[in-house]
Amino acid sequence: MRSFAESDVAYILLSVRWTLLLSMLALAFGGAFAALLSPLTTHPNKALRVAVNMFAILGQSTPLLMLLFLVFFGLPIIGVTVSAWWAACVGLAIHSAAFLVSIWGESIGAVPKGQSEAAEALGLSPLQTLRLVIIPQAMRIALPPTVGFCVQLIKGTSLASIIGFVELTRAGQIVNNATFEPLKVFALVAALYFAMCWPLSLLGAHLESKLARAVAR
Repeated sequence: MRSFAESDVAYILLSVRWTLLLSMLALAFGGAFAALLSPLTTHPNKALRVAVNMFAILGQSTPLLMLLFLVFFGLPIIGVTVSAWWAACVGLAIHSAAFLVSIWGESIGAVPKGQSEAAEALGLSPLQTLRLVIIPQAMRIALPPTVGFCVQLIKGTSLASIIGFVELTRAGQIVNNATFEPLKVFALVAALYFAMCWPLSLLGAHLESKLARAVAR
């Protein structure tokens, strides 16, 4: 056993980059998939709507830890071996996609139907209506909850430590196992999570307040 030293602080601080990178990749991949699926939540074809909604429900109902286990331990069963890094990316991307499909799909559905009818009267095709009329308005509605979800996603990366990926939480565990000073170690870990999440929480609250004022006018 040794004392908690500056090198331990540096090790924990450097692990923040993996937490942020994992969050950004999960948001990028999950967001790209959600962007393809969310317009289908209002599609005239009932089968497509049901399939997309079932994906969102299953993804949100499955604990994130179970998703990580399914990817990390399940894929090798079918002959696909993945590292803890890629298992964490895939699991978090699926988690992100499930929540973002709901957020963005509901935002699209919240755009008044009259907007689509007006676009149709102007001769716009359904695709043009979606791209030029519906999505720009839906993005404004979706921005506050999307920022709020980013806070949840950053905190969710801590579960990647269970499958051995060394992000902020896992780095804290490693240092604590060597120093046996949990108060110092995890106080620093908590402070770093706070530093990452608090500005996003403020941004989300600001955007939500701004949207509410705009709607009230």
